[in-house]
This record gives sequence, C-alpha cells and structure tokens, in this order.
Amino acid sequence: MSDYIANIDETNAMQLLIEESNNRPVLVDFWADWCAPCKALMPILESLAHEYAGAFLLAKVNADEQQNIAQQFGVRSLPTVMIIQNGQPVDGFAGALPEAQVRELLQKYLPSPWKAAIDQAAEFMAAGDAKQALTLLRKAYDDSHHDIDVTLQLAHALIQSNRFTEAETVLEGIRFVDRDARYEQLVAELALQQEAAKSPAAAALEAELETAPDNLELRVRLGVQYSADGHHADALEQLMTVLYQDRDHDNGATKKRLLDIIASLGKGDPVAVDYQRKLFGLLY
Repeated sequence: MSDYIANIDETNAMQLLIEESNNRPVLVDFWADWCAPCKALMPILESLAHEYAGAFLLAKVNADEQQNIAQQFGVRSLPTVMIIQNGQPVDGFAGALPEAQVRELLQKYLPSPWKAAIDQAAEFMAAGDAKQALTLLRKAYDDSHHDIDVTLQLAHALIQSNRFTEAETVLEGIRFVDRDARYEQLVAELALQQEAAKSPAAAALEAELETAPDNLELRVRLGVQYSADGHHADALEQLMTVLYQDRDHDNGATKKRLLDIIASLGKGDPVAVDYQRKLFGLLY
C-alpha cells in the first residue's frame, strides 16, 4: 500500500473503505483479471491517483478474490467505480470512461489543487508583483488542464500587465460553453486597455480638451483613458457627451466603447445601470 493506492481485502476494508473516507474521498475500483475494460481503466485511475498526490485514495478490489466485498457494495458488472465519502457511496460509474470524464467526476469531490495558486496570485497582483502572479497562474493553467476559473484569472492578470496578445490568445481558447458574463467582461476590459495603451495620459488629454472642447475624437480618447485609470463614471460621461452630439459617432465605434465599459463593470453595477438607461433614452 502507498498513500495513494491500496489493494483491498477483508482485513483492511473497514479501515480503508470506511474509516479513511472520513479523511479524504476513497475511489473504489472493482476489477478482475479477465476484464478487458478493467485493464483499460486501471492505468487512468492510477495516473490520477499519483497526479493528485494523496488527495484521494484509490482502493482496488479484485472482485473475483473479494466476492464478499463486491456483494456488499452491490457490484453487478465490471469495472464498477464508486466514490466513498464519510462512510457512504456518493457517486460512481460502471464501465471504462475516458480520463476527462473520470477527472470531471473526481473534481466534484476534491478541493482544486490550483486554488491556492489562484489566491496567492491575486495577492501578488494586489502587491504589484505581476511577474510572480503570472508564473503561478501559467503553471496552474497547465496543471488544471485550462480550468475555466484559472483561465479567466490568467487572462485578467495578463490584461493588467499589458500583455494583450497573450491575453487575447488565452481568451480565444475558452470553449463557447464557458463564455459566460465573466468572459464577456474580460473581453471588454481587453478592448479598452488595448485602446488606452495608445492614448496619452488623462492629464494631457484634459489640457488639450480645454482648448478644443468641441473636439469629439479628443473627448473619446479621454473617456477611454479615464476607463483605463479606473474612473469609469467619468469615462462614461465623456462618451455619452459625444453620443448626445452624434449618436453614430465614428460609425458606431464610440457607442461600442461605451458598451464595453458598461460590460466590464459587470451586471448590476450602479454606474453601469445608470448609463445603460441614459443610452437607452438617447437611442429609443
């Protein structure tokens, strides 16, 4: 027996299948030598057991040799896999599944091994150490097989570090089914930061605008810069001022910028809601 994998018989079944499940999930694999699907599944389970390094115990039960145990668990076909937590079977499957499906099942009962990396990366970003944050997140991104939470955190850190090309690549790799509101928010944030990177600082733009208050293009650039600086209400006010004068300014690009800022704030944000109403009132 290792800390990751154990062979089960009647002498250790109570300890490892029941008592150990109070400490961590136990993945029980009922198999037999004559069972071809069992032989296909076993290496997958063993590989996952080593990958998760003891986060769960893989308990292997030879159903031919341990018929009493198999009967107690109601095993009717091989392979049969069960997950035991706190002394009770909570999930499982029959037959040989591909690794991705087994991994997905396991992750419902295991703490994400990369969650600590996400939390630590957030601390590094808050402290201004983007390099350390990106090192952690890139490793977590690979280790988690592009887990959606890790992917979004990585994209956000890349955007904040002005690594726009890499951020765009990461976002484009997200499956369509995972493109939720968080994804849309990051896409909008990326578009805004890319444009702001091309703009002078807000102070210089403000000075220019004082001498040319009717310059709509200059006002748009100031709005984009305000947004990049985190002054979203000021940014939206500048863009709305432009739209009040020209609803289709820049062939609709100014309206899109305004909508991108609103999207980056997230649903329910009071500033976003206020300017959504203003835009709706202007257009309709």
